[in-house]
Amino acid sequence: MDLDEYKEMTARREYIPGGSPAHELMHGMSAEAQKITSRINCGYHTQEELCELFSELIGKEVGEGFALFPPVYSDFGKNITVGKNVFINSGCCFQDQGGVELGDGTLVGHQVVFATLNHDLDPDRRAGMYPALIKTGRNVWIGSHATLLAGVTVGDNAVIAAGAVVTKDVPADTVVAGVPARAVKSLKKGERT
Repeated sequence: MDLDEYKEMTARREYIPGGSPAHELMHGMSAEAQKITSRINCGYHTQEELCELFSELIGKEVGEGFALFPPVYSDFGKNITVGKNVFINSGCCFQDQGGVELGDGTLVGHQVVFATLNHDLDPDRRAGMYPALIKTGRNVWIGSHATLLAGVTVGDNAVIAAGAVVTKDVPADTVVAGVPARAVKSLKKGERT
């Protein structure tokens, strides 16, 4: 199985059996991602160098205005897409086998987790996984220590409060908070906190 076949499979949210060719590909990609993130996380790098390294990690150019504060962690790498003016703060974890798409202007706080896989509940199939894309719209702000779970879409201008666990889609112009995250406020254009 090659990377393109794998991405097509995960885009369809197909079950990935433990020990399958897709699962084996995941292990190989994980080793490559660890090598690149170790280079990102060791020593000082200019933002230009970080853009180059993160582009290597994701296998394509990052959007204009991209900024990253290391460390950053990924256990796949090649299923992340970042738009323009995306900022990723330190300590973020990308479990991106199912795909992570960060829209233009997305701000990602410290130690945010993107978890795109669920294991099977059946103990006999627990090594298998279900992938699902996590996607943010434009100008999304994700607070520190938030966790976004597989399959979640976050609408434009939404805010994920610090520590929130997002288990379902977040509408545009909405603030969510809590565990599990629930809507706590609707935003109006030009509103300040």
